[in-house]
Amino acid sequence: MKSVSSVVPALLLTLTLVSIQSASAALEAFRRDPGHPQWHHGAFHDVKDSVRSDVRRMLHTRAEVPFQVPLEVNIVLIGFNNDGGYRYMVDAHRMEEFLGVSFPSHRPACLETGEPLDIEHHIVYNVFPAGQPELIALEKALKEAMVPAGTARESDYGREVPLFEVDATAVEPVFQKLYSYTFDMDNSGYNAAEMDRPVPSAIFIVNFDKVRMDPRNKDIDLDSLMYGKITQLTEEEMKRQEGEYIYHYRYNGGGASQVWLGLGRFVVIDLSAGPCTYGKIETEEGSVSSKTLPRLRNALFPRGFNAASGHSTHDTFVGQLAALVSTTVEHVIAPDVRFETVDLTTRLLIPIIVLQNHNRYNILEKGQNYSIDIEAIEAEVKKMVHNGQEVVIVGGSHALHRHEKLAIAVSKAMRGHSLQETKNDGRFHVHTKTYLDGAILKEEMERSADVLAAGLLEVADPSLSSKFYIRQHWMDESDGSGDSILKHKPVWATYASKRGKEKKKKTEKKESDLHRTYGTRVIPVFVLSLADVDPHLMMEDESLVWTSNDVVIVLQHQNEKIPLSYVSETARRYALPSQAQRHILAGLASAVGGLSAPYEKASHVHERPIVNWLLSAGCHPFGPFSNTSQISRILQDVALRNTIYARVDAALHRIRDTSESVQAFAAEYLKTPLGEPVKGKKNKSSTELWLEKFYKKKTNLPEPFPHELVERLEKFLDNLEEELVDLSSLLYDHRLQVAHLNSSEILQSTIYMQQYVDYVLVSEREKMKCCDIEYKIPVQSSQTFIYGGILLAGFFVYFLVIFFSSPVR
Repeated sequence: MKSVSSVVPALLLTLTLVSIQSASAALEAFRRDPGHPQWHHGAFHDVKDSVRSDVRRMLHTRAEVPFQVPLEVNIVLIGFNNDGGYRYMVDAHRMEEFLGVSFPSHRPACLETGEPLDIEHHIVYNVFPAGQPELIALEKALKEAMVPAGTARESDYGREVPLFEVDATAVEPVFQKLYSYTFDMDNSGYNAAEMDRPVPSAIFIVNFDKVRMDPRNKDIDLDSLMYGKITQLTEEEMKRQEGEYIYHYRYNGGGASQVWLGLGRFVVIDLSAGPCTYGKIETEEGSVSSKTLPRLRNALFPRGFNAASGHSTHDTFVGQLAALVSTTVEHVIAPDVRFETVDLTTRLLIPIIVLQNHNRYNILEKGQNYSIDIEAIEAEVKKMVHNGQEVVIVGGSHALHRHEKLAIAVSKAMRGHSLQETKNDGRFHVHTKTYLDGAILKEEMERSADVLAAGLLEVADPSLSSKFYIRQHWMDESDGSGDSILKHKPVWATYASKRGKEKKKKTEKKESDLHRTYGTRVIPVFVLSLADVDPHLMMEDESLVWTSNDVVIVLQHQNEKIPLSYVSETARRYALPSQAQRHILAGLASAVGGLSAPYEKASHVHERPIVNWLLSAGCHPFGPFSNTSQISRILQDVALRNTIYARVDAALHRIRDTSESVQAFAAEYLKTPLGEPVKGKKNKSSTELWLEKFYKKKTNLPEPFPHELVERLEKFLDNLEEELVDLSSLLYDHRLQVAHLNSSEILQSTIYMQQYVDYVLVSEREKMKCCDIEYKIPVQSSQTFIYGGILLAGFFVYFLVIFFSSPVR
């Protein structure tokens, strides 16, 4: 009996613990229950035939058809399932169909040239509604992260209401949990091996219940609402859904916003936050106002609280959501390329060269507020390059007065422009603002970049110095006028034909001691650490960084924060000239990864980049509203894709150039004996008809197009068609490493084929020089006179017979 009595309490205790654990598990969010909606990734099979058809048209008909790459965009609706603010409902399936019809494709461009790339995204939309437990978990996290920040005025009625700020980095892990839960991605961090798998990009559109997560109301138990029933709202409760307070986000102390880019692969658009206003003072372009993002109160009560909403306002609201999705795709998920650099090198050397006109402090020393963390910069840069490319970053400081030419270059680059500002007295005050012109500075400094970089590398690691640079004592053939930073001999230049070498002009040889090894790309970063300068000294466009495709220039000086002509809410934004870390990373992101700022976009109408500050806040180092030295994973993916896109775009341009060469040759030399066009199908050009003629028929007679050339061209285009279709599939599946290798092979094979075609056409032109088509009067001969006399005699006899056989005669 004692044993039985001792077992019963233990059994009861076990059952109690199990029930408690099951109850706590029932209240957990982000739990995958049976029937949980799964993310499907297999739309390429639906568009594969269309991609193949477009590639065939592009290669075989010389049609201006861009290369089709399917792109998947996932939209997660949070609080739009009759459980969020205003208990609003959005049909996910209908929104998915509307997006597919309204914004089916997007073609990025190059900001440097303004020209669109030969690549077009066929966008596949997936819209998911988030569950109620996930909504409540996010509201709970946001409620705990809200910090009072004074008061703010309502945009509609001008009343002052309490203002709360939310540090986006504090709630970011909860959004990352939602991302992992929705797309079955348990591991939030991916190493290089795990990157080669389908990973989605997501847009979170949020509609929180502000009354339910009011930080001043401690009575509401949000945990009980995770799996509980959410009551519907009365008419009076609907009118009080704004909660009589305002909240907004700041990512790591940046500008106030209700749209921000996360560290992971997602963008958050919170329609219940704000409204926020930010942009550039006295400039309409790109400014964000209270009307920029749609608000449910305006959709439900378009004419005030007494007017009811209809279907037209709901359709308008869904259209505004679709426009938001389109803007996010164009600026973040598939943005324009800043610099289109075709880089096949295997090594990337980034020397950070600090040029200072003082010895008061050194920004390369660790532990200070102004210090540069080279290891952190190297870690971020490695995320933007593909596997197999070695990245080495070295740093060193030089006294500016010891480099006379560099000091003169800095002095030459100083510029000034006049500003007219109104002061408190109401009058205009004119003053001159000094700035540093990056383009002039780069032109003056570029000649000494290699020497400084090689010296830094030799000090850092002599073994690496011999790997990136070699000492030579023979005669150098360079004329010294080229850009010594990036325009080194490319990897494939050794395959150039001998014809080009023969035609080069003879240049005066000079002795050279330093020569960059092939396969190395050097992007120097010049940090100008200046003292005793204008306290408000900046570079052009109120920036502290200037970037080209082969050099980054950053300005640093120990002065107080500089007021900018940008405003967030009612406060100006300031630049901190003493901190250069973020600006170095922003410059390298553009030079290495071709990343453009999330607020810039090329405009063919304006013939310049235009700005939209809506997506300027978040995890990126660009612009006045950002304040972080990290790059979002979604932008890292864009950088890796940009490298591939640059190679494919260059390959397609070379194919078109080759086709143009063949077309010009056909138009010049291929003619029928009587000058008539060649017969064939009407929808084919004369060049295609001639190529078919020579491809299908063999003859022993001399041919202007060698049969071997036509056969190799046809085989090359057929193989290229298969490679491009496979590349499109790899890009859709996010297998970027394999796509990177394939794009390299496509570019190199295209270069070799173009050189082969040019060589054959040049040799055939040489052969054609001995032949000419001339039209002349036939040469007179005795045989011609005999035939002419016989003809005339025949005519004479004929007239005689007719004349004497007449009955009248």
